[in-house]
Amino acid sequence: MTKKLVIKNRIDPSEMVLNDKLIYLNRVSKVVKGGKRLSFSALVVAGDGNGHVGIGTGKSAEVPDAINKAGAVARKSLVKIKLSGTTIPYETVVKYGAAKVLLKPASPGTGIIAGGSVRAVVEAAGIKDILTKSLGSANKTNVAKATLLGLSQLKNTREQVSRRKGFITEPKDTQEVADV
Repeated sequence: MTKKLVIKNRIDPSEMVLNDKLIYLNRVSKVVKGGKRLSFSALVVAGDGNGHVGIGTGKSAEVPDAINKAGAVARKSLVKIKLSGTTIPYETVVKYGAAKVLLKPASPGTGIIAGGSVRAVVEAAGIKDILTKSLGSANKTNVAKATLLGLSQLKNTREQVSRRKGFITEPKDTQEVADV
């Protein structure tokens, strides 16, 4: 049974200034007839610090190639995060595989209370104040994917309330034209 991270709202990275950060580099070996064949696996997070973030994994026989591949995958998998000021709109608990992550909004000035993969993803997204806790597995890849999944599922609470009540919200970019 394979797990797959499905995120709906992907972003085009062509005109963005993105920062890549290496979360984890792993040396893996495969035993073959002639001995061991070494390769490297990299986990990279890419973000613009303004609500766009993505993660990617890459594997190659050389370290720089693995990091470059992971960075390219991370740029392709960018998503937009709904923010409420410098934090997230509400508390959420997300599970991906055996990794479970708690994401909780924090008051301004708190900073990022997170560790490891969660901190890297949250910093790349541009969130300044958040409380987090990794509850399940410590697998860096699954914790990062759970964090990204949780952040991508956040919704703007005001839009949701107005949609439930039946109010129609106009996009802010449109202008009214008077009939002459």
